[in-house]
Amino acid sequence: MAQISEGFAVKRILPYQLRRMIGPFIFMDHGGPLNIPIESIRSLDVLPHPHIGLSTVSYLFSGMVTHRDSLGVEQIITPGEVNWMTAGKGIVHSERFEDPVMLAGGKLEMIQTWVALPEKEEESDPSFTNYKPTQLPVFTDKGVWMRLIAGDAYGLTSEVKTHSPLFYVHVELDQGAHFGLPVGHSERGAYIVRGSLEVNGIIYKSGQLLVFTKGIDPLLIAKEQSTVMMLGGEHLGERFIWWNFVSSKKERIEQAKEDWKQGRIILPPMDNQEFVPLPEDKSKPAGGPSPNHLS
Repeated sequence: MAQISEGFAVKRILPYQLRRMIGPFIFMDHGGPLNIPIESIRSLDVLPHPHIGLSTVSYLFSGMVTHRDSLGVEQIITPGEVNWMTAGKGIVHSERFEDPVMLAGGKLEMIQTWVALPEKEEESDPSFTNYKPTQLPVFTDKGVWMRLIAGDAYGLTSEVKTHSPLFYVHVELDQGAHFGLPVGHSERGAYIVRGSLEVNGIIYKSGQLLVFTKGIDPLLIAKEQSTVMMLGGEHLGERFIWWNFVSSKKERIEQAKEDWKQGRIILPPMDNQEFVPLPEDKSKPAGGPSPNHLS
């Protein structure tokens, strides 16, 4: 748990000591729900910063965030949308909290994940796509509401363009509802955003990430009204992560560090007056400074 500022807690779900990745997912942050003085809202802004070798996926439960990047994209992110930014060989973006409702005391809660790219895609051209909720498959049953954010699961396919086999699902469960994990994926996890689940007779509570091995298909039972994010897919091999850079090669991360330090990665044209400097750190790429929360 980290505090971006007073009243705004961010949970780092991935990576952690016992689990570095789930399928291609290498990073997961849960920010909020927000409870912050109005005068402190702008202190949440994430200044322009670089990425390589990954896709960032921003998904909001409430609130609004303004995304700007070095491709010239300016996108207001609202709840239920999927904002998929592929860094490839390099991109810079910022996240600003300019929502008038939030500035008037409204709430903010969001999940951000990073998806590592296959080696052949690590140096692809950067891109950004915003997908509306109406573009995403939804399934409902007694006590169950589910949105397929990306990938393939439960016989459904999302329109969101991905680079490797994966699934990413938002599930809402009423008390007593039963739900299973997607099958056919080698690595799977379920993060409890709120509420609690019973799995094989054990109760798990909000803030916990459950990881399941292939071939085990447990039933998830909601002990109360619960929100769950399910994610996973096929493993891509070892990845190094240093600050906001991900790569299969240590030397590529060293190059990215130098490129940012020397100003060779351009800033967003509509947000180029300030930026996050390269952290002063002497550690190896696999164990460098933690990524910025909600970066």
